[in-house]
Amino acid sequence: MTTQRFHTEAEIIRLGEGLVNRTLPKPEWTHAAHIAAAVYLVCRHPVAPPEREMPDLIRAYNRATGVENSDTGGYHETITQASLRAVRGVLSTLPGTTPQHVLANAVLDAGYADKAWLLRHWHQDTLFSVAARRGWVEPDKAPLP
Repeated sequence: MTTQRFHTEAEIIRLGEGLVNRTLPKPEWTHAAHIAAAVYLVCRHPVAPPEREMPDLIRAYNRATGVENSDTGGYHETITQASLRAVRGVLSTLPGTTPQHVLANAVLDAGYADKAWLLRHWHQDTLFSVAARRGWVEPDKAPLP
């Protein structure tokens, strides 16, 4: 699997603002784009803490791109919050002046490039349960770093 790489700050801003404004083309809303948007929100978006803001942003983006937010698809609370924790964990190890595209690449390089990283911490049936989609469910396999 080839990991998407980011090369400019503008890429991260475009992905982050594309989520916020619901203008990002759906095919571009990849796992790496989720990470980039999380980096953008953690670093730059001043409206609200990303842990509170990102759920509504993703739900609205999903609706705008024709994705239903339901018990079986669309927004997933546990995955979103775990991803934000992963992003914050990596970012806390780097200088605050690190460009956002370097930060996003660092998160991907730290073992979060493949969304299967979540299955190191949750059993599949737990992670993809209705309870985990609707709210935070603690890891049942291994604690998050």
